[in-house]
Amino acid sequence: MTQLFPLAAITDEFSQDLETAVRTMAEIGMTGAELRMLFGKNIIDLSNPELDRASEIVARHGLEIVSIASPLLKCVLPNSPEVDARFQQDVFAATHTFEDQPRLAGRALEIAERTGARIVRVFSYWRAVQPEACFERIARALQHLAGQAALHGRIIGLENEHACNIATGAETARLLEAVAHPNLKVVWDPANAYVSGETPFPDGYRRLPVERIVHVHAKDCRVEGHRPIWCALGEGAIDWKGQIRALADDGYQGWISLETHWQGPRGDKHEASVICGRNLKALVTG
Repeated sequence: MTQLFPLAAITDEFSQDLETAVRTMAEIGMTGAELRMLFGKNIIDLSNPELDRASEIVARHGLEIVSIASPLLKCVLPNSPEVDARFQQDVFAATHTFEDQPRLAGRALEIAERTGARIVRVFSYWRAVQPEACFERIARALQHLAGQAALHGRIIGLENEHACNIATGAETARLLEAVAHPNLKVVWDPANAYVSGETPFPDGYRRLPVERIVHVHAKDCRVEGHRPIWCALGEGAIDWKGQIRALADDGYQGWISLETHWQGPRGDKHEASVICGRNLKALVTG
């Protein structure tokens, strides 16, 4: 049987202990690691010796570091409409402000170079009640980040995040049209688009230029109001079979990376991620 895409995961979805996480990921058949939280810190706050230790652990288990899941632009945009309180804001131990962003951008790119990661994941500021009022400033910020990334030979991957201003496929497509820089691409997250009120596949996905999708996050949920109820991958409202088939048909060349979120049947996040990882492996194997 053929595996359509290489698989990765955000390591802390399995365990805060990196050794445990990557060992389990390798057992499932994953070959990529995405770093967000490890050694009790957000990736952006790790020292160089800690980064080297993480790289050694990942490599020892036969995986490569494919993305830095940074918290860049996950903050309030000053002098913009008030933040939309309907959406939960996950920070993963990163409580940085707007003023911190230039320093964080430089550090994120240094981390990507040191670990060999090609992608630096970023956001679009916490979602305002009038997100369109923030659009031009978001576009300028992403244009600047893409220019910085080009100097480092890296890609800025904008994740469509339901708690941020660019949340849906439609909003992402508009942003990509405004910022044509080749070093700005998309981390496509169908579940985030769904929480934002869009039908992610086929509607949101079909708005995106596939050649600018650099990475895909996989998780699943249902929605009550604006609140996601996370569940096992393949058992929620996201048409993952259709989405994966379309990515293959459209020539997508990147990774599909598990971002579990679900707490599992017994509140055991490791068990939940093992279940979702196996489900993802089955979905991409045809």
